[in-house]
Order: sequence, then C-alpha cells, then structure tokens
Amino acid sequence: MKYKSNNNIVYSCKYHVVFCVFCPKYRRKVLNNGVDERLKELINNICQELHVDLIEMEVMPDHVHLLLEVDPQFGIHKVVKRIKGISSRILREEFSWLKSRLPTLWTNSYFVSTVGKAPISIIKQYIESQKRSE
Repeated sequence: MKYKSNNNIVYSCKYHVVFCVFCPKYRRKVLNNGVDERLKELINNICQELHVDLIEMEVMPDHVHLLLEVDPQFGIHKVVKRIKGISSRILREEFSWLKSRLPTLWTNSYFVSTVGKAPISIIKQYIESQKRSE
C-alpha cells in the first residue's frame, strides 16, 4: 500500500463518492450530449487544483462515481462541495438548456464510503462494470 504525506501526517484516505443529478421525484438523465465530457474535464481540473488524486471517474447520464484520494486535513466534504459547486455553475452557464430543465444541477446529498476493506481493484472493477452496463 502506498502512503502520501502532507508534511504533518502520513495517510492513505481513499473514498468512493456518488452524487446524482437533481430532481424532486426522479433523477434526470442530462449528463450526455457533451455535458458528460465537459464535466469530466471540470472534475479533473478541480481535483488538480485541490491536490486530490482522481483514481477513477465514471459519469453516468444521471449520476457520477468518483474514486478519490484526499488529504484528511482538507476533507472529503470540502472536495465534494467544490466539485459540485464549481461544475454546476460552469455547466449551467455553458449549457443553457440545463437551466430550463433543472432548478439546480446536483442534489444536496451524496454518498461517500471509505475504501479500506474492499481492495481498490474491486472498486475499479465495479466502476468498469457500470460503464459496460450503460
């Protein structure tokens, strides 16, 4: 297992994060027609700016799976809030049809699980299987 260091602590904090497109009754499948590719670019850029390792990413039509390694002193909550906040603003500016279809892009909630008991290879395999089932 590889560990990281931020000069204060040595860590290995990997998280599986899932968040969904906003809709009161059901998830809307709007992450397509170029929105998905732009979202991938944005997530990559945000992770680089925050010094977060983006290990795996899958953008589905109505939700996003991320496998991230995050400095525990910065925190996974801050990372997810930044990704959702920045991407929502930019995507709604660049794809104006999103504004008319959704009051906001993302739900307020998200799923996060630490990766520890399940090996990363299993998580990657799961994300890959989701790509094939689309």
